[in-house]
Amino acid sequence: MAIGVIATIKIQAGKNAEFEGVAKELMAAVRKNESGNIAYQFCKSRTDENTYVVLELYADQAALEAHGKSDHFRTIGAKMGPCMAGRPDVQYLDGV
Repeated sequence: MAIGVIATIKIQAGKNAEFEGVAKELMAAVRKNESGNIAYQFCKSRTDENTYVVLELYADQAALEAHGKSDHFRTIGAKMGPCMAGRPDVQYLDGV
């Protein structure tokens, strides 16, 4: 069963370019290295320039777990921390 993830991330004012650079690096790494990932896309809010949403879709729970344990997620994802204005709000969804 497919697993969906929606993560809403608030960033600090003025950190957009830095955050988006890291987001693009992470998207490329996920798409290249994770066969169980179906979709991984950062999107910027149209109403709040400091809010981003990550839309993720995995083939199954094992693929989601592999994503969280991957070296690229840990190393590239850690670069986002200095840009963030708090913890992300993460929702997990089951495909139908």
